[in-house]
Amino acid sequence: MGIIRYLLDHFVWVCLAITALFVGRQIQMRNAQQALGKKMLKKAIESNNGEPVTLHPLIDPALCIGCGACTTACPEGDILKLINHKAVLVSPTKCVGHGECERACPMDAISLVFGTKTRGMDIPRVTTNYESNIPGLYLTGEIGGMGLIRNAVRQGRAAAEHAIAKLNPGVKADYDAIVVGLGPAGFSAALKFHEKKMSYRAIDQNSFGGTIANFPRQKLVMSHPFDLPMVGPTKFKGNTASKEQIMDFWRSTRSQTGLKIYEGERFESVDTGQTPFKIKTSAGEFTAHKLVLAVGVRGSPRRLGVPGEDSAKVTYNLIDPEQYRGQNIVVVGGGNAGAEVAQMLAKKGLQNKVKLLVRGKAFDRCNDDNQARLQALKAKGQLEILFNSSIESITPKTVVIVQDGAKSEPPNDFVFVLAGAELPHKFLMSIGVKIDKKFEEGLSRA
Repeated sequence: MGIIRYLLDHFVWVCLAITALFVGRQIQMRNAQQALGKKMLKKAIESNNGEPVTLHPLIDPALCIGCGACTTACPEGDILKLINHKAVLVSPTKCVGHGECERACPMDAISLVFGTKTRGMDIPRVTTNYESNIPGLYLTGEIGGMGLIRNAVRQGRAAAEHAIAKLNPGVKADYDAIVVGLGPAGFSAALKFHEKKMSYRAIDQNSFGGTIANFPRQKLVMSHPFDLPMVGPTKFKGNTASKEQIMDFWRSTRSQTGLKIYEGERFESVDTGQTPFKIKTSAGEFTAHKLVLAVGVRGSPRRLGVPGEDSAKVTYNLIDPEQYRGQNIVVVGGGNAGAEVAQMLAKKGLQNKVKLLVRGKAFDRCNDDNQARLQALKAKGQLEILFNSSIESITPKTVVIVQDGAKSEPPNDFVFVLAGAELPHKFLMSIGVKIDKKFEEGLSRA
């Protein structure tokens, strides 16, 4: 009773003490996070990773109130941190443009932009409806500078809705619309045309599924909820799904909706100088009022430009790791793609000897989880990581590696190049699409 009486007699002081402890703890935690943010930003700058390379948040310090909502909203982890009570992009090259931070900010202090003040990014000119400067020609997904499944689905849908609203029924054509590429963006656009009973032709030079179909087996994909035409809001448990789960969902949707597609049909050219467009594919020539290009960038991987790269042992993606056993393998690429391929090929049961070549002195756009797994494999002797390294040439049985100026020529059976991809700007410009260099600019609202 004495303790209770004491607490009651000193109730205000007890409350103040508890509040002080709570506030002190919060300040301690915030200071720790700020110290971590400063350390991460310093590391990014020192490793030449201080500038984002794709769509990313631009924070207005005059509007930011330091609430931290953006730092916890990002699904990629420690990308944004509070420094001096303001949000700061501390891992610029690891940002993939989800946009969750922009949506979470209560003060509208964040906008998504392409490029920085000093480093421009070449982006095809498109409106908020993803229509290019050529009326009736739409660019969606990676070809328009933005990736991610949810973004691609939204873009494909928006492009199709705008195309349908702008159709001119008084002019005859074989199709109302032709969709090129059947990844998430093209799939979404085709479903919208199908839903509205438009005449359309949906083609892919490879197979239905686009980039996802070319992912390695059992690859986990970040898949935030998306709204697919004829299906509605869709969400996978934990916002992640394996390649197989997503492809099963795609196939089920295709079957249930009766969507008509043409696989193995290659887009060859378009004459944009006439209306309707005259479009040539490997199946023939067609006319269409609208053209949706959703081809992504998987068809134009960034090459090394070294002797021997055209060898049959050089490839730019990994479908089935199980077919590589007891091989000498080199993986080129310091991003997530290279990290994941290296992990799959370095599994103990496969007994491969894997070298991961990273151009810089640190990983580039590789998340912390992947880096931790790579280091664990290295510690077990299942993977060799070579920083400041590159390939000089490739021979039938070896590969010449240059690391810190020193050359080596280890035996080699396969080379996997995961050095990113290049947007087909030359092709786009050849058909009249204008390319703009963006310096901290958002999506055009022309």
